[in-house]
Amino acid sequence: MSSLRDSAPLLDAYLSYFERARTPFTIPGHKQRAWRLDHDLGAVVDSDTPLYGGLDEIKLTNQTLRKAETLAATLWGADYARFSTGGSTHANQAIVLALGKPGDKVALSRTAHRSILSALVLAGLEPIWLTPEIDDVTGVPIGIPVAEFEKVIEQKPIALLLTEPGYLGTLSDLSALIKSAHSHSIPVIVDAAWGAHFGFSQATPRHCLQLGADALITSIHKTLPGYSASALLLAQGKLLNLDRIEQSFETTHTTSPAGAPLASIDGCRALLQSRGPQLVADMVSHVDAFKAQVQKNFELPIFLNPSDFEPGRFDPAKIVLRVNQIGASGIEIEKALQEKFIRVEMADRDTIVFLATIADSAEDFRYLADALTEILELHSGPVRESATSLSWSVVPTVGISMREAYFAQTEIISAHQAVGRISADLIAPYPPGVAVVAPGEILTAEILDGLAVTKAAGVRIAYATDSSLSSYRVVIN
Repeated sequence: MSSLRDSAPLLDAYLSYFERARTPFTIPGHKQRAWRLDHDLGAVVDSDTPLYGGLDEIKLTNQTLRKAETLAATLWGADYARFSTGGSTHANQAIVLALGKPGDKVALSRTAHRSILSALVLAGLEPIWLTPEIDDVTGVPIGIPVAEFEKVIEQKPIALLLTEPGYLGTLSDLSALIKSAHSHSIPVIVDAAWGAHFGFSQATPRHCLQLGADALITSIHKTLPGYSASALLLAQGKLLNLDRIEQSFETTHTTSPAGAPLASIDGCRALLQSRGPQLVADMVSHVDAFKAQVQKNFELPIFLNPSDFEPGRFDPAKIVLRVNQIGASGIEIEKALQEKFIRVEMADRDTIVFLATIADSAEDFRYLADALTEILELHSGPVRESATSLSWSVVPTVGISMREAYFAQTEIISAHQAVGRISADLIAPYPPGVAVVAPGEILTAEILDGLAVTKAAGVRIAYATDSSLSSYRVVIN
């Protein structure tokens, strides 16, 4: 029986490196011999080798990376593929930098990840915000309506940037959005960080390139068994300049990429190619069984399910627990799970997100179901109405451009003085890292009160100069 390495050149190169005795006089400085200096340090770094002089010769004589990227482009049906060791953050920045020149406008979902907003600052592009539709029953964002995009076309955006699937697993009507954008020769770029498993089984929605999108960015380390910060950028050349994407990718990437993340991307590609349909279908089946096992103990629906949305508009592998339906606190549930050494992806007052991947077994889900059911029964209380998280509900008021705010003179003022001032910070609950306020936007009473309530509930507030929120960094008028 063949192994993955037989069809994964980077994975094979990584394993082959450690199968031969070497005496390196190159970086990295640990030289796979840090164990000589300290056992614990060696346990961390001695399995590391770089691309240059590790997975390939220093002069990249064997073009091992290029071979692996070509295989990925073929599997996903793309003209172009690059492997990143800087996560989807790096890939997002690379694609945004390649789109246009400072001052050009792009249409994008307000649910975009922080990395997209940072990329806009770097590139000098101006956002045209698109507000997602909110589901009345569950309070979650269910994507960007086509009409929301079409009403901004007269502003001549040079691209449409979407986040699909969203953090809570919902999807826009991608086919309709892509068709609308392409009718105006506008390329569609999709941050699919949470959707690396899409497109390889009938159990999940198709990935966006299969629907006609022009670029797909995804995190291999989220729903696939990739190394931390491993990501994949895929693009089509009809409406995008692939040479410029290559230039932007290299401009923003490290010149010393680690070998393990690269090898893991190649290995995950080979895994999807050889066993993807069965592995993804099994994951969805495990999730379905887990939800059913927990749900049978409660009268009201406590999970988001594909049946809550239009066909193909929800990731069936996503586990979103609506703790408001049993009157519990997501923060308290998270603490109780941690006492059982179970960690969750995200928890706030009303919602807990559990991340399922193809590496989870049926036994893992049974253990989680038993522990979770016991905890939920202990913490149940009066049912609360579904509320929309601050990250999904804020409609921004722009004072100045993000780039202007980023480079402006700023000052720190107390929270009670901040209403009506222009924020110099991007501030977001984390996870998911979706901005409540971006640089250049006006701090309103709704935003300040909402952030304070969110923090008081136990949610981490990220990226603010003062994470206590007793003060804010604002632009000097």
